[in-house]
Amino acid sequence: MRALMLAATGLSIVLATNVAAQSRPITNPETVLKAKPGSDYFLANYKQISDWLQRVATESDRMKLISIGKTAEGREQYVAIISSPENIRNLDKYRAISQQLALAKGLTDDQAKALSREGKAVVLIDAGLHATEVVNAQSHIQLIHEMLTRNDAETTRLLNDTIGLYVFANPDGLDLVANWYMRPADKLKRDSNTIPVLYQKYVGHDNNRDSFASNQPETTNMNRLAYRDWFPQILYNQHQTGPVGTVVFIPPFRDPYNFNNEPLVINGTDAVGTAMHARLIAQGKAGSVSRSGAPYSTWFNGGIRTVGYFHNQIGILTEIIGNPTPMEIPLVPAKQLAGQDAYMPIAPQKWHFQQSIDYVKEMSRAILDY
Repeated sequence: MRALMLAATGLSIVLATNVAAQSRPITNPETVLKAKPGSDYFLANYKQISDWLQRVATESDRMKLISIGKTAEGREQYVAIISSPENIRNLDKYRAISQQLALAKGLTDDQAKALSREGKAVVLIDAGLHATEVVNAQSHIQLIHEMLTRNDAETTRLLNDTIGLYVFANPDGLDLVANWYMRPADKLKRDSNTIPVLYQKYVGHDNNRDSFASNQPETTNMNRLAYRDWFPQILYNQHQTGPVGTVVFIPPFRDPYNFNNEPLVINGTDAVGTAMHARLIAQGKAGSVSRSGAPYSTWFNGGIRTVGYFHNQIGILTEIIGNPTPMEIPLVPAKQLAGQDAYMPIAPQKWHFQQSIDYVKEMSRAILDY
């Protein structure tokens, strides 16, 4: 009886601890940022985002925050690793499985299939290489918060089945661009496009020409994360801006594809992109285009998502519109015609920052779901 009572007491403590961990309040980003991310005329800088990440890392059992190294200007470059509490407790195991499957050294087909059943899908989402492309880092804040706080069936499944690597690809630029934008007290005078300095100390916009050479510290940090440590099966590279008269470009890319790539990689990229379009369309989010809707291809070999193709990694590029200063989607008559590359055209209209963020979050969820 005494043994049973002790066991029951121990079980109660474990259950109480689990309940406490799951119900512990997670700090809302607005508390730290002093404004709601996604609001018109507001950009959070990397210092604010980092402060919030460090706080919620102590509050959530769904997240582990690590630095992958220093930036060119000496900031810590953080990645938020997000998954179920059980997966977080076993990260070393799942990282080892991802490494074994990617490198394929000494594995039989049967062993590889067994590892694939035991492991978890790993997805890296980069929050945008180019800091003046302001939508993506701000959407990261909201998506991370939702993954830490939502308990709906889909979110629970995504947490169980995937390990998300939510990195910030350009911390220095996030501080520079956000601080520049927020300078004027008059919000109508705020502008993110006139910053007079490079938002990556040495190469600026050309940080997306560096993934092959790996000259910059941020690039080296992310290459180490992707091709030495975690080997994600999917890398989502977030860019801006979308083709005029639309909202977002999503793969499939235009023909002909780069025949130096493994066909399964190209086919997988097309499949993931199609799933992203489908999720937006099912939700009535119009304005996504592919293939002939924009000039993007698989031929440029120096960028972050195209380098991944040579590591047998599915690489997704999106190009979204959006700015904290409200904008207009103009009338482009040719973009009003539906087709195989533009299933659901969008009408000209005024466009707010949160609308773009909502698209990015749903595209990210589509990738995790796939």
